[in-house]
Amino acid sequence: MTVTVGHDSQKTRKTLSAGGQTVSYYSIPAAEAAGLGEFSKLPASLKVVLENMLRFEDGKTVKVDDIKAFSDWAKLGGKNPIEIAYRPARVLMQDFTGVPAVVDLAAMRDGIAGLGGDVQKINPLNPVDLVIDHSVMIDEFGSPRAFQANVEREYERNIERYVFLKWGQKAFNNFRVVPPGTGICHQVNLEYLAQTVWTDTDQNGDVVAYPDTLVGTDSHTTMVNGLAVLGWGVGGIEAEAAMLGQPVSMLIPEVVGFKLTGKMMEGTTATDLVLKVVQMLRKHGVVNKFVEFYGEGLDHLPLADRATIANMAPEYGATCGFFPIDGETLRYLRNTGREESRIALVEAYAKANGMWRGADYSPVYTSTLELDMGEIVPAISGPKRPQDYTPLNLAARSFYKTVAEYRGMDVSLAANEMADQGGGVIAPPKDARKTAAVEGKDYTIRDGSVVIAAITSCTNTSNPYVMIGAGLVARKARALGLKAKPWVKTSLAPGSQVVGEYLNAAGLQEDLDAVGFNLVGYGCTTCIGNSGPLGDPAISKAINDNDLVATAVLSGNRNFEGRISPDVRANYLASPPLVVAYALAGDVNIDLTKDPIATGKDGKPVYLKDIWPTNQEVAELVEATVTRKAFQEKYADVFKGDEKWQAVETTDSQTYDWPASSTYIQNPPYFRGMSKTPGVISDIKGARILAILGDMITTDHISPAGSFKPTTPAGQYLTERQVAARDFNSYGARRGNHEVMMRGTFANIRIKNEMLDGVEGGYTKGPDGQQTSIFDASMAHQAAGTPLVIFGGVEYGAGSSRDWAAKGTALLGVKAVVAESFERIHRSNLVGMGVIPFEFTEGMTRKSLNLTGNETVEITGLAGDLKPLSLVPCTITYADGTKKTISIKCRIDTAIEIEYVENGGVLHYVLRNLAAS
Repeated sequence: MTVTVGHDSQKTRKTLSAGGQTVSYYSIPAAEAAGLGEFSKLPASLKVVLENMLRFEDGKTVKVDDIKAFSDWAKLGGKNPIEIAYRPARVLMQDFTGVPAVVDLAAMRDGIAGLGGDVQKINPLNPVDLVIDHSVMIDEFGSPRAFQANVEREYERNIERYVFLKWGQKAFNNFRVVPPGTGICHQVNLEYLAQTVWTDTDQNGDVVAYPDTLVGTDSHTTMVNGLAVLGWGVGGIEAEAAMLGQPVSMLIPEVVGFKLTGKMMEGTTATDLVLKVVQMLRKHGVVNKFVEFYGEGLDHLPLADRATIANMAPEYGATCGFFPIDGETLRYLRNTGREESRIALVEAYAKANGMWRGADYSPVYTSTLELDMGEIVPAISGPKRPQDYTPLNLAARSFYKTVAEYRGMDVSLAANEMADQGGGVIAPPKDARKTAAVEGKDYTIRDGSVVIAAITSCTNTSNPYVMIGAGLVARKARALGLKAKPWVKTSLAPGSQVVGEYLNAAGLQEDLDAVGFNLVGYGCTTCIGNSGPLGDPAISKAINDNDLVATAVLSGNRNFEGRISPDVRANYLASPPLVVAYALAGDVNIDLTKDPIATGKDGKPVYLKDIWPTNQEVAELVEATVTRKAFQEKYADVFKGDEKWQAVETTDSQTYDWPASSTYIQNPPYFRGMSKTPGVISDIKGARILAILGDMITTDHISPAGSFKPTTPAGQYLTERQVAARDFNSYGARRGNHEVMMRGTFANIRIKNEMLDGVEGGYTKGPDGQQTSIFDASMAHQAAGTPLVIFGGVEYGAGSSRDWAAKGTALLGVKAVVAESFERIHRSNLVGMGVIPFEFTEGMTRKSLNLTGNETVEITGLAGDLKPLSLVPCTITYADGTKKTISIKCRIDTAIEIEYVENGGVLHYVLRNLAAS
């Protein structure tokens, strides 16, 4: 591929020889020598962005003053929020978010043809890799045939989507598809796609080296930050714009330095460390900021552990969680099969451009935190947020509080009024927990019974230390005669085939099989909601008939309400070894640090210490089995796929022939009847409220990814089209069909609309004031020509970089979302779909306004010369006719975003520009 670079008016382009090649690069020291400022004290993460400015400096999109602003950033103590145009090197997608992105590109080809343009102008200008990793569901588990059975069902369910993706691979330039069964996109990125330093030829035929950067349509794109690759998650809308050559508009971010000291103690894992980091950074407040890790502790932190911490940047709220290049970076590149010439270039480039973490690395940060890794203890997080950090010895007690609160019981009794009820739990005299019989079984389950134990998700399955650790726990448990409890649905879903290779090489897969953790697939499963039905319908019935608070323990990064399984209310994040331990125990009511887990075959109690491996045992097996050869062999032909993928047939057409009968892929309405000229931003008048939502409303609440029932609007739509309930698949898999997705917007089973009293699920008041589904209410309001608004609390739109959370909002006729604060990606996505985000000011909230949903809303000050971040008036008219006017901040943050909204969204903006060029 040919990379386009700027004019280089400041002559910062130099040459560098390394690994048997000479390359050109854009030199930060040369920028200093040219008098552009002092850059040596910038954090490495920000130097990556600065290099991007040097390379694309053209006097128009990137000016010399943009470069100088980075020097001012350091002088001003790590703050200088100047708008810049940033161009990542590539784009990464997974299929849940990638399918709708490719649908949009296909629709844009139709749209540009309608405007009289050339369909070939709709092509990625930057390399795009899409990894099919989110479609495998756990229908079969706990048996040797689980993997094959799940793969077969995956192809049965998703063949329409796979035909479409194969068409996209043929029709679009710079677009590659990694077939199903390869692994999770972030792990494939870390182990194979990422290069740390990227190279391309420029328009003059010279090889140019520059930092590997990307945006991804999944929030956990940040995992590759552990390899010193700057990347973060964006919505599919923003990713599509980046693919088509549109720069990412951003403000120069603040950078929070997180100093790590000491080293991990015996018995602790990277998961324990990252859960503590999440808690600390959430408390510190890092939304819209970079986080960079530094300090002597990095000398003792393997790259797999760094990737675990970087992965969960969305959970601590940061744009990224970056680790600079050092010797460990080079070691990992070598061990995972990268070319020696590339490794030599990475070292030479990092040292030449001031991006190497040496002993004297001490940049300027906006603010700092510090953590001694020697203080880390085993922990889990839950029951519904990743930042709900709980030391393992307090986990049972914490769960009891969760149950008591759910049952409406008083948990504030003084210590002398409480009795030890056994199992390590201090409980009031009246136990809040309920027990239920399971029909046809010889066991009972209760509040706290673990019904799902899943080794899943990119966070941990990329890390051989915790995966080997889980295998060793299984080996020791097997030797003592232990198995997972019969009510636990167990699963092992590695993030890449390399993991399967080293587990087999170590002989640990046999041990995992023996205790119930058979391979179920290579991909994102339980963490995304693809957990499938519980092990037995009788278990699900017992839970729902008795309103039990059943639990899931997973080695994932997300545990939001309603995400993991509709049968599970409490979800806990834990390391893979602890997932195995909890499966053996079958209950979160016990204190794993001191209570017996189970009884061994000799009749004696077995404790966690009896089956927990030493750090040395783990390290020795990792050294012996995680080899360069394994990575080279498994990634030798990564795009080929198995026989099933090779058998998928598609057309060679440059535009997509949208099958009318498809319930997976439909032509979206965004570009139909689009004019050649943009519109204007208008005031919002006579709007009604569609929903009033609380704090920490996630994109899972707004646009769930998991399963749905025939009684839902989406289920009714599919049933009307003769789709059987067993073939509904999931919302995530249906994202190529806007008809399903708009019906699924705000349809999370745990969402609570404060317009209704205590009702869970996607309901609201219709125009007649009666309770109805949010979809039906929206359709009625839109038919009457009534605009809609939503009110929310703090951290609105937290979680996944889910563009359908914004697309669905727009298609439901919502013109504005007013909240106390927004998470970064969702705010950007709303703007990208032409929905305006607003924030309350002066301490005002939805509660202080006493909103009931019967009000009408008017937001003025938008028409005319609207400026980014303007304060505008919002007038609430109550049911009794009284009015209240407040000031709200328009969260259209940059000048280019004003243009996006004027055009109806970022894709409309890009399409009009391409059609006119």
